[in-house]
Amino acid sequence: MINLERLRALAAVDTHGSIARAAQALHITPSGMSQQLSKLERECGHRLTEPEGRSVRLTHAGRVLAEHAAAVMSQLAAAEDDLAALNDEVLGPLRIGAIGSAIRTLLPATLATLTTRHPRLTPTVRDGEVAELLPALLRGDLDLLLIENWSNRPRHLPEGVAVRTLVTEAARVALHEAHPFGDRPALRLADLDGLPWAACPPGAEPHEALVQALRTCGVEPDLRYSVSDHATQLTLVAAGLTAALVPATACRQAPPGVRFLPTDPPLRRDVQVAWRPRTETPPVRACLDALTHAPARLGDPDLGHPAPAEPPRPESATEPAESAEPAQPAEPAEPA
Repeated sequence: MINLERLRALAAVDTHGSIARAAQALHITPSGMSQQLSKLERECGHRLTEPEGRSVRLTHAGRVLAEHAAAVMSQLAAAEDDLAALNDEVLGPLRIGAIGSAIRTLLPATLATLTTRHPRLTPTVRDGEVAELLPALLRGDLDLLLIENWSNRPRHLPEGVAVRTLVTEAARVALHEAHPFGDRPALRLADLDGLPWAACPPGAEPHEALVQALRTCGVEPDLRYSVSDHATQLTLVAAGLTAALVPATACRQAPPGVRFLPTDPPLRRDVQVAWRPRTETPPVRACLDALTHAPARLGDPDLGHPAPAEPPRPESATEPAESAEPAQPAEPAEPA
């Protein structure tokens, strides 16, 4: 293993042209500089300098290694600059976990804004369900999450996790336009016994919300199609095969022939951002700011609207975990 300080000594000799001037630049004695070079020669197994008058010059091996030493010193200086800027600059990795619908609707514009404003930021995105993303956040494998929370089965996040609601939207039952229930102003869930359903796989929040909503009304759901993507579920609805419960933002993905009806009792979904305030970094703060403005770009306010504005958060990146806002159930919206 080549010692870094000895590489620094060789680079200084190459830059300044003599041991004496290199020693002066590094604030060591000429004899100390000569000792460093001798040890470096033993480490790399090559003669690096040779006498030239009262000084020395680099051998061919010395020049080869000096080029590498200069590159290492340059990279090290850049790393030190980056570390010194971490308290202020938005740079480096940003690891985001998100449910699929949030990736489609919120993240593209958010990431485009972030990378334009902060070109040294390197975001990565991991698709998944809330049940698998939360443990990754708590382990420190992810920096920030976009998750969902359904009104009929609110999720309370662990201590030390903060949450902010970005979008609040009604859920709708999707039916084929020719279905006998299609002309109703709202669908009573208790009337849907025997209706075949398409839903996300078990364990996913939309699946559990649908099952709980129907069972609460005395209906055992007939789950025939296990499909992760709402858009794909809607293609099955358009074929007259099934019904689906989808958040309002999914309605704009529907093919022709699908009708959307509000539920009785009404259901609602919140899209939320979750993070750990105690390990909050400048990239996380920048992403939180960008996400706060992203819902305004979602489009039709009838299909999903931004949550009410929240008061400014403290600037401190180490606010106590007790200040984390748990995911709270919200008052259901009136049927449309």
